[in-house]
Amino acid sequence: MAALDFFDPRTARFPYNRFMEFIAPGADRYSIISSVLDEAGLNSLVLPIAGNRHFLILPPGESIRAGGLPFRGRNPVILTAHYDRFPGSSGANDNSAAVFQLIVTAQKLVSEKQSFWMIFFTDKEEIGEGESIEDQGAYGLASTLRDGGLADARIYVFDACGTGDTIIISTAADTLLKNEERAPFIKLRELIQGLRAHALESARDLRLDRVLLLPTPLSDDAGFLRAGLPAQTITVLPREEANLFTEFLRLHPEFAVSLISRSMHEKPKDQKERRFFPETWRFLNGPGDSHLRLSPREYPLIIRFAQALCEG
Repeated sequence: MAALDFFDPRTARFPYNRFMEFIAPGADRYSIISSVLDEAGLNSLVLPIAGNRHFLILPPGESIRAGGLPFRGRNPVILTAHYDRFPGSSGANDNSAAVFQLIVTAQKLVSEKQSFWMIFFTDKEEIGEGESIEDQGAYGLASTLRDGGLADARIYVFDACGTGDTIIISTAADTLLKNEERAPFIKLRELIQGLRAHALESARDLRLDRVLLLPTPLSDDAGFLRAGLPAQTITVLPREEANLFTEFLRLHPEFAVSLISRSMHEKPKDQKERRFFPETWRFLNGPGDSHLRLSPREYPLIIRFAQALCEG
């Protein structure tokens, strides 16, 4: 089934029948998500934080009460995907695909009566020139989670999960924190390693055979980390690109440092880097990030993995 047929509003299953509307130029993505969540019958609300509007999906019966967020003082699994996009891009892979994948994940979690999870669609992952990580929506959200008694939540960030069959569990935080010897950062590093171990265990339980640990450009994990909360980014690549990139990094491990300091849409300047830098990432945040590059047949794999993360 071609991507165009999969997302054709006349034939696609809900919620994917709204996908082309969501990535259209000038789309009111906030209103579309609101409408889709209502139609899905999911227990959702909007958290306005620091001028940003984050969607929160909760298990049935859970709500924000006078005491604060649900699961206060506990460690629920929190899945996130940012719903904003880079100006001038349709944002098909970055990050519309993951938003729709997590909507389906929420439906499955509800139908199977899993109840120890939260899903956020975050605002303002894309920061502009002159802005810092503290301006990222995830930074303000992380502060709210921490102050709301969810500092121990297990946070998984899904970004650029629409193209490919190989799940990438990011090791970018390792590179970012490896030279930090202060106690809070050592603890943060240990917590991220715990998140990664849980992700690998979930993949093994599903018998997934295309899972790799690789450094990736930073996503909402940057904002969470800056606020002191551990977060593990999950992304996806076609296997050929993932294999080439793995081999390149084996020979040039120092590239991981420059990788996390550049945004996903920046092209490597060095010819050798350009050859091995995943093509999928080079198309992000530009006009090439269209539905035609997506691989929707692989989406059930991502959804199963996201659901499995909430089971442990």
